[in-house]
Amino acid sequence: MIVAVDADGMQRQVGKLDAHLHNIRHMAVSIFVFRDGKLLLQKRAAGKYHSPHLWANTCCSHPRWDESAHDCADRRLREELGFNVDLTPFGIVEYQAPVGDLFENEIVHRFHGRLPADGPLVVPDPDEVEEIAWMSLDEIEADIAARPETYAPWFRIYMREHRGELHEHADAI
Repeated sequence: MIVAVDADGMQRQVGKLDAHLHNIRHMAVSIFVFRDGKLLLQKRAAGKYHSPHLWANTCCSHPRWDESAHDCADRRLREELGFNVDLTPFGIVEYQAPVGDLFENEIVHRFHGRLPADGPLVVPDPDEVEEIAWMSLDEIEADIAARPETYAPWFRIYMREHRGELHEHADAI
């Protein structure tokens, strides 16, 4: 069960699939991990019901009913990619986007982190992640322009509407 948020701000429990099937506004997290100015991307695994085989930011998920956004971000980064780093929140955004027969209607807590070259290994869970890549934001932008259908709709929104903020975190020492 994840956290749905009604128009009046009231929270209630909803199943994750129901939220995406019925365009229900809900809480989410998005994580952006950088190394040497490059963003860690993941290609979502074939078995994912939502956006399989599409490239996205480092990690995305939904807090459980009694879980904070930060705890969710730490948990899912470890579960999907096999490591943890210090994550810093950098705002909340809302968006809606159709994704095939599903919908994104999310209130997203965003986090960024830095994985040093000598940091923990990235060990993707094959049930979650098909492939990983490290790319600069300029490389990502060019690839999205050439092959937009290979990227998750929410990540295209981040790159279009929040690229400046992402650059600040990519370039930070």
